[in-house]
Amino acid sequence: MTTLEESYRRCRELNRRSGTTYYAATWLLPGVKRHHVHALYGFCRHADDIVDDLGPAPAEVRGKALADLADRFFEDLAAGRSDDPVLKAVVHTVRAFDIDPDCFRRFLRSMTMDLSVATYRSFDDLLDYMDGSAAVIGELMLPILEPSSPGALGPARDLGIAFQLTNFWRDVGEDLDRGRVYLPQEDIERFGARHALEARRVTPEWAELMRFEIGRTRAYYSSADRGIPLLPAVSARCIAGARSLYSGILDRIETAGYDVLGRRVRVPAWRKAAVAARVLRPGTPG
Repeated sequence: MTTLEESYRRCRELNRRSGTTYYAATWLLPGVKRHHVHALYGFCRHADDIVDDLGPAPAEVRGKALADLADRFFEDLAAGRSDDPVLKAVVHTVRAFDIDPDCFRRFLRSMTMDLSVATYRSFDDLLDYMDGSAAVIGELMLPILEPSSPGALGPARDLGIAFQLTNFWRDVGEDLDRGRVYLPQEDIERFGARHALEARRVTPEWAELMRFEIGRTRAYYSSADRGIPLLPAVSARCIAGARSLYSGILDRIETAGYDVLGRRVRVPAWRKAAVAARVLRPGTPG
């Protein structure tokens, strides 16, 4: 039988394997909080792996696996315990912080959308998807971060959206390989970038489209910044670090001439170390 410690370790590994930038930021949290963050992200990565990493399995097989995960999670949550190698830690964290189970329902709804929805007509359509795939992640994290005011909710949601938009723009090429386009179709048409996307070639039109999307994403980061002063110092340092690292991906996209069609830009290890050192210095805001 999986022990609670082993389950948290499994969640930590899921987090480390799939998202090195955010994983680096979690080390700015004290250990007493860090493993709970790993549990929540471990659940999200576990569900995402079902959607994206089941090899050639058809959508109905993936959908059944995702539904089975949901059923098992909510049953175990109601029972207050789990023997699943991942869910054991997740159930423990959710109950320890009284996290709203509806957040997981919204998250799983968006994961299910990935099985059948390949494009989004407008940014509003994309926001509907991101309510469960991104904004809700900010909601999940808030009880662990312990803000001083309910006013932190909106900024937490905006930070989740900013993180996911950053991922979308970084991963355009990888998503194309999966048959998905998260760039709103209206934006592609507005900037005349359809041919560039299909040919996977950077053109002036593509650069203009990416400049627009990056500007939109930075507006969400700016909105999210309003919530950092509402967090206790230790939580604020972690979020400030994650925000700095993730927004830095946008800088890397610009430096690469907006070429995200055939390559994946990355934040170098030295940059992650430098951010960690900076946010841990005495007197860091938060």
